[in-house]
Amino acid sequence: MVAEKPGRDGGVQSLQRAFELLEHLADTGGEASLSELAASSGLPMPTIHRLIRTLVALGYVHQNTNRRYALGARLIRLGEQASMQFGAWARPLLGELVDEVGETANLAVLERDEVVYVAQVPSKHSMRMFTEVGRRLLPHGTGVGKAILSQLPAEDVRVLLARTGMPAYTEHTHTDPDRLLEHLGEIAAQGYALDESEQELGVRCVAVPVTCVPTPAAISVSGPEGRLTKDAVGRIAPVVQRIAKTLAAQLVLTRPE
Repeated sequence: MVAEKPGRDGGVQSLQRAFELLEHLADTGGEASLSELAASSGLPMPTIHRLIRTLVALGYVHQNTNRRYALGARLIRLGEQASMQFGAWARPLLGELVDEVGETANLAVLERDEVVYVAQVPSKHSMRMFTEVGRRLLPHGTGVGKAILSQLPAEDVRVLLARTGMPAYTEHTHTDPDRLLEHLGEIAAQGYALDESEQELGVRCVAVPVTCVPTPAAISVSGPEGRLTKDAVGRIAPVVQRIAKTLAAQLVLTRPE
């Protein structure tokens, strides 16, 4: 019986390498060849071949007909459950946000090319915004999506937009990649994104990225333009930023030593 080599921080080396390969596959858009994985990971080809063969057998990686490797369907259940747990864990902070600003609070994450809403605490107003938990939207047309994209390298954003296209949800939706990239630079500089009737007419949204976390995520506050006025944005944005920083700090504190 051969003992496992210790990995970084005393972990199991082969397990660490397997998860690194899955992350490299995700970084390439979900599909890559063995040679591309070798180049991106720096691992020897025999090691990659052994790990990939195991991941394929378990269903976490799938070999396509073009002999390239893709993320497997078995990861879907893990991702969905992880997103649900993330949302449940963040809900108290969303409730705190609603108590302070009076409008609906949301948490969304980026999964592949879409933003997925994983938690929501509704406003107490009779007229309020409601987005179903589990709803998926393309990121270019939402406040949370733009907040998340503002944290990604510009070239990665271009590649994502080329895959998804930029359909218009309303006449205010950004549909030009160059103008959107310029807009994302402004978002990164000011620290929050605004959705100005870009996903739904009459709705304004203030969204802030949750930084330094493994999964790209953002928190938002949304409401009717009549209540969530441009003047109100100046008061609400710092509160959303504070809650996003608190969530990020809590995630860092829960990581194993």
